[in-house]
Amino acid sequence: MLLQLELESNIPIYKQIANQIIVGIAKGELTEGEELPSVRQMASDIGINMHTVNKAYSNLKQAGWVIIHRKKGVLICTSLKSQVDNHFVEILRDSLEVSIAEAFLKGVTKDEFTKLIEEKYAEYRGGNSQ
Repeated sequence: MLLQLELESNIPIYKQIANQIIVGIAKGELTEGEELPSVRQMASDIGINMHTVNKAYSNLKQAGWVIIHRKKGVLICTSLKSQVDNHFVEILRDSLEVSIAEAFLKGVTKDEFTKLIEEKYAEYRGGNSQ
């Protein structure tokens, strides 16, 4: 998996890294048990501070997307993924709020917005949208 970081983005680099790893898992590009580069290796490859990568990995661990094993390193862990809960739905609702508002203000119709969601959702795990 190749990370595409936007160094001039308003989104912090650690968040970009974590987001792209989550997308990679959802698309099947990263699979259960797959090893991610060490903190030091990824920082060196990207040319960023090790603490930035460490923060991304820590956030992923906290969310249950990776495990950090002393001998094996950072491993993708989708089996620990929790089920949808009310807290997650609330966070999702909040994050969609701004996207929907901006789309509305820019003149994107509900049908266009829904179509975009369906197209993006179809990209994950072979188009299984259920």
